[in-house]
Amino acid sequence: MTQSSYKAWLEISRPPNVILGGITCYLGGYIAGIDDSTSLALILSSSSVMLFMAAGNVVNDIMDSAIDADAHPSRPIPSGRINRSLAKGVAGGLWILSLLLMGISANLLKGIADLWWGAILIWSIAAILMLSYDLGPRTKQRGLVGNIVISLLVGVVIIFGAASVGMVYLPLIWLVGATSFFINLAREIIKDCEDLEADSKTRNSLPMAVGKEKARMIAYSISMGGIVCAALPYYLGYFHLGFLLFQLPAILLVLTCNGKMMAGDDKSCQLQLRQGLVMGLLGFSASVGFS
Repeated sequence: MTQSSYKAWLEISRPPNVILGGITCYLGGYIAGIDDSTSLALILSSSSVMLFMAAGNVVNDIMDSAIDADAHPSRPIPSGRINRSLAKGVAGGLWILSLLLMGISANLLKGIADLWWGAILIWSIAAILMLSYDLGPRTKQRGLVGNIVISLLVGVVIIFGAASVGMVYLPLIWLVGATSFFINLAREIIKDCEDLEADSKTRNSLPMAVGKEKARMIAYSISMGGIVCAALPYYLGYFHLGFLLFQLPAILLVLTCNGKMMAGDDKSCQLQLRQGLVMGLLGFSASVGFS
C-alpha cells in the first residue's frame, strides 16, 4: 500500500470519530460498572464499535460518491484514490469483523451475566439504524428523521458499553445515553443549518422546512433536555449531589451556545455542543471514580 493510498483509507474511515466511539463505549461500561471478569468483553466490544463506525463511514462515502464528485471532488472515492468496488468490500469486511468481536464479547459474558444477550440485541438495533440511514429508506435524506437516527446511534454506544458488562438494565446508563442523544440531536440540527446551501439539492433538512432561526430555537430546546438528563442522576441519588460540579463544564458549554446560535455562528456552535457532550461523559466518569 502506497503512502497516498494509506492516507486515503485513513481519510475515509475518519479515525478521530472512530477512536471517540471506542472510548465512548468503554466509558459506558465503566459508568455501568466494570470488573476483572468483564474487562476483556468490554475491550472487545469497544473494538467492535470502532470497526462498526469505520464501516459506516466508508458506506456513507460510497453512497455519497456521486454527489461528492461535484461538491467534494477531492474525497477518496470521487478523486479515484479509492476504488468504489473495493470500498464496498472493505466496508463489508469491517462489519463482519465488528460482528465477530461482538459475538466473542457476548460469549465471554454468557457464564457471567444473565443479560449477556443484551450486547447482541443492541448491536443488531444499531446495525438496522445504520443500514436505514445510508441504505434502505435512506433516512439520511429525510432531515430530522436522519438526525434522530444518528443521535440514537450515538446514545446507543453508551448503552452497548453497559450491555457489554451485563448492566444494560441500569436506569443510570439510560440517562447517560439520553444525555448523549439530546445534545447530539441539537448538534445535528445546527450542522444542518451550517450545511443548508450544500444540502439543498440532496436533503430535506429541518432548517429548510422551518428556517434557520426556528431550527436553532428547536435545537437549543432539545439541548436543554440533555442538561436535564445530565443532572437527573445526581438528584435521583445515583451520585452524591455535590458531584454535580463534575457536570458544570458540560452544562455551561451547552447553555452558552445560545449566543452563538443567535449570531448564526453554526460551525462554532456545533463544535461547542460536541465539546459539551464529551465533557458530560467525562463528568459522569469522574462521578463514578469518586463514588
